[in-house]
Amino acid sequence: MYTEEDIRKLAWQSRRGMLELDVLFVPFVNEAFRDLNLDDQKRFVDLLACEDQDLFVWLMEREVPENPDHKRIVRIILDRVQPH
Repeated sequence: MYTEEDIRKLAWQSRRGMLELDVLFVPFVNEAFRDLNLDDQKRFVDLLACEDQDLFVWLMEREVPENPDHKRIVRIILDRVQPH
């Protein structure tokens, strides 16, 4: 279970300094993170440890992550900001 303090820290960690990532991650943490199940929350936290270059190509849909957990949370993020 993530506390409000944990979520504030995650919001800060979501500020990557790359506009394309910031506009996806920061609102996602603030608006959707609480609604995720615990496994998906953990996937998001793990995703934040990835390199910005990898995150960029995944979230711009230029590549698909090989790691199934990363693939799942990237899809969740994209579906939230780009509903089909």
